Amino acid sequence: MDKKSLLKETIEHIDIRSFDARPIIEAYGRMAFQARNLHNASAIFNRMLKDDPCSIILTLAGSLFSAGLKNVVADMIRQNMVDVIVSTGAIIVDQDFFEGMGYHHYLGDSTADDDRLRELHIDRIYDTYINEDELRKCDLTVAKIADSLPKRSYSSREFIKEMGAYLEKHYAKVNSVILEAFRYDVPIFVPAFSDSSAGLGLIFHQQQNPNRHVAIDSVRDFKELTEIKIACQDTGLFIVGGGVSKNFAQDVVVAADVLGNERPMHKYAIQITVADERDGGLSGSTLKEACSWGKIDKRFEQIVWSEATLILPLIISDAYHKGNWKGRSRKRYQRLFHYKEGNG
Repeated sequence: MDKKSLLKETIEHIDIRSFDARPIIEAYGRMAFQARNLHNASAIFNRMLKDDPCSIILTLAGSLFSAGLKNVVADMIRQNMVDVIVSTGAIIVDQDFFEGMGYHHYLGDSTADDDRLRELHIDRIYDTYINEDELRKCDLTVAKIADSLPKRSYSSREFIKEMGAYLEKHYAKVNSVILEAFRYDVPIFVPAFSDSSAGLGLIFHQQQNPNRHVAIDSVRDFKELTEIKIACQDTGLFIVGGGVSKNFAQDVVVAADVLGNERPMHKYAIQITVADERDGGLSGSTLKEACSWGKIDKRFEQIVWSEATLILPLIISDAYHKGNWKGRSRKRYQRLFHYKEGNG
C-alpha cells in the first residue's frame, strides 16, 4: 500500500459532553473489581472539584492524545477541572502541538510491516500512524520559536506558553490543549522536555546558535511547580499513567518542606494505570506507598487498574454532567510567574 492509502482515516477525539456517564458510574458502585474502583475514583474527583480551595494537578503519560483523548483534556481546561498539567513531552509536543499545526494521527494496524512503514516515512504508535515528514515540520517549528526568543534558560512551562502564543497567532481556530492552557493561564510542565520532538527542534536550534541559545532548565520546572504548591496549600492529583510526570507532581510536597515552607500532603489522589506495583516501578507504585514518603494523604485515594482510553472519558463525562466544576474559581497559576518572565 502507498502512503496516501495508509494515512486516510484520522483518529477522532471523543467528546465527553456528547454522552452522560453518570448512570454507568453509579451502577459501577454496586459492582466489584475495577468497576467499583472507577466509581470511587469518580467520587474523589468530584469531591476535588467541589473543594474550591484545592488546586488540581493533572499528570499525563503514555500515548494519550494520539489515541483520541485530546478533547477530554482540552475540555477539562475549558470547564475549569484542572489548574496545572504535568506531562511527558510526546503528549504535549508530538501529539498536541503537532495536531495544533493542522496535522493528524491516523487509524493504523498494530501488525503492519514496520520496515515498509519506515520506507514510507510513517511512524507507528501501536495501531496509530503519524506522518514523519509532518513531524519534522513540527520539530523545525519548535526551533523557529526558540530562534525568536531571548537566548537564556527557560522552564518548560515558559517555553510551552510561547508555543501557545504561537498557536494563538497562527492557528487560533484549532482544538489544542496547549492553546486552551494559554488562554486560561493553566501552566503546563514537561520535566523531560527534550524527550520529544521539542528536543529535536531544540538541538537543531542550538546547533545553529552554538554560542547563545535557548535551553530548558528542569530544575526551574521543579522549583516553579513547588512554588505553586506553596501558594495554594491544598492540592489533588489526577494521575494518568505514571512515570516522571507522576513523581514530579508528588515530590513538590517534599520540595516545599526542603525550601522551608511546610505544606500539607496532597489531599486527594486518583490514578489510572495498567502497571504492576510488584517490581517497584513508579507507574505501578501505589498511592498509599507515597504516603510513607510524606507525599499523599491516603484518606482520599484510589487507583483504577485499567487503560486510559476506556476510563478517562467516563470519569470526565461523569464530572462534567454532575457540574461541580461550575462553582470553582479559576486559579490561573500562569500569572504567578509573570513578574519573573523576561528577567533571565
